[in-house]
Amino acid sequence: MSDLNLAARTADEIRSLVASREASAREVAESAIARVEAIDGDVHAFNQVTPELAFAAADKIDAMVAAGDELPPLAGVPAAFKDNMNLLGTRTTCSSRILANYESAYDCTAVARLINAGVLPLGKLNMDEFAFGSSGETSAWGSAKNPWDLGRVPGGSSAGSAAAVASGMATVTLGSDTGGSIRQPGALTGTVALKPTYGRVSRYGCVAFASSLDQIGPFSRSVQDSARVLEAISGKDPMDATSVERPAERFVAAARNADVSGMRVGIVRDMLDMEGVTPSVRASVLAAAARLEAMGATVGEVDLPTSQHGLAAYYIIGPAEASSNLARFDGIRYGHRAEHPTDTLDLYMRSRAEGFGTEAKRRIMLGTYALSAGYYDAYYGQAQKARTLIATEFTAAFEKFDVLLTPTSPQVAWKFGEKSDPLTMYLADIYTIPVNLAGNCAISVPCGFAEEDGVKLPIGLQIIGDYFAEAKVFAAAAAIERDLALDMRSPLVAG
Repeated sequence: MSDLNLAARTADEIRSLVASREASAREVAESAIARVEAIDGDVHAFNQVTPELAFAAADKIDAMVAAGDELPPLAGVPAAFKDNMNLLGTRTTCSSRILANYESAYDCTAVARLINAGVLPLGKLNMDEFAFGSSGETSAWGSAKNPWDLGRVPGGSSAGSAAAVASGMATVTLGSDTGGSIRQPGALTGTVALKPTYGRVSRYGCVAFASSLDQIGPFSRSVQDSARVLEAISGKDPMDATSVERPAERFVAAARNADVSGMRVGIVRDMLDMEGVTPSVRASVLAAAARLEAMGATVGEVDLPTSQHGLAAYYIIGPAEASSNLARFDGIRYGHRAEHPTDTLDLYMRSRAEGFGTEAKRRIMLGTYALSAGYYDAYYGQAQKARTLIATEFTAAFEKFDVLLTPTSPQVAWKFGEKSDPLTMYLADIYTIPVNLAGNCAISVPCGFAEEDGVKLPIGLQIIGDYFAEAKVFAAAAAIERDLALDMRSPLVAG
């Protein structure tokens, strides 16, 4: 079966084709690799393409088909992984020069679980350096581009993960979300993007940014595909003490049923009225709430006033943890090593100065300052208190509502170079950051379009759930997806 866009189909469609022998897994892999070779020169979603791994996985699936064995839930589905996730046989660079030649010594748990579920690993995906960014522009290898308009950013930091799905090069991808790095690029590229509850998915094997905030989650083109990926990757991992033992949940069934009758939906009014949100984004979110109400949900309003301070708290806590985590990249154990150092201090200083980019250095310095003697209590301690208040507000809100609605991003994708001021860039995550601070789950699902300079660009709706309430989030997201029935094929897919 010859189809250059096989990877642009849903996971269930691909598995069905493979199971019925209408297409072999090998043919799916070949079509996906051909798609990458055809367009990634323009999109730059991949840092490394791994046809040998994809073909080996495909051959295993085809052998299972031939033997009449029961196929795994994602059999033959093309997938790829953010380049901060280890996978044997690949480099894990975090899009940083300091790790340019680092070879993965083991497998990330979430990646291994997804491969065990039958996916075909296409490679490693571009990102903001060490996940420090909201646009993809801090990558040492050059930014990925938005498939809706190649002159615009795909969001970040999981830029390549979003762009690969939106351009039809991969069916599902994994990203990591520390302050919005899955949901925000999901909104900007018109993909479905989930940040699970903290602890739902193991972080083992994912290079740490901020260990109390990081969480791995999926990108896809349908809510049901994201639900299927979460079923595959979630669960307790003895290698990650922060992962949580939870009973198996039927996320796919929740997405398939899409039942919101009686669901209590809260519009976060003070977030919706924040300065900077564009009229088209605001209108699309309110329209989505009205559609949920028409489908039987009860819609009300709620304020989360402390969440407005989430950005300030995050840019103390996140850099502080990043400063600690990135201290290990010193030019001695692994990573870039400066040549001909005069002494150990010179080796440290030049290796890090040469290896880290501007944004990485900025966050390391911010974090180191916040943790320094005399400032710890004034900055880091206060930020943690604000974090506690934010989490408490969310808990109170979920006593009244099942899910909360906000925009995912205050605006649609912007052009490269438009946000040169760091603070302006940081404000792109103003709606997503509070969820990471609280540890809740949230999904971004397309809810409309805005037109800028004659280009149609997607808008994302953020649906926030209580701790481990992903099933409710999937149900609400699938209801919106089904009711709107938007054509979310980017020009690179539709064309």
